[in-house]
Amino acid sequence: MTYLTFNDLRSKLGNRGRTTIYRDVELGRLPKPIKIGSRLYWAESEIDAALAAAAE
Repeated sequence: MTYLTFNDLRSKLGNRGRTTIYRDVELGRLPKPIKIGSRLYWAESEIDAALAAAAE
């Protein structure tokens, strides 16, 4: 499983802003991040699935 950092996630989402990304997480459009140590990561497969669902 590949994990994305916040900067990787921003790049994948077309350089979307921090506030917009966290709003999408809060509204359930994007999956919640996983905390590893003191940093947040997103599972790339979950992000891909959320993007595919939004495209339909």
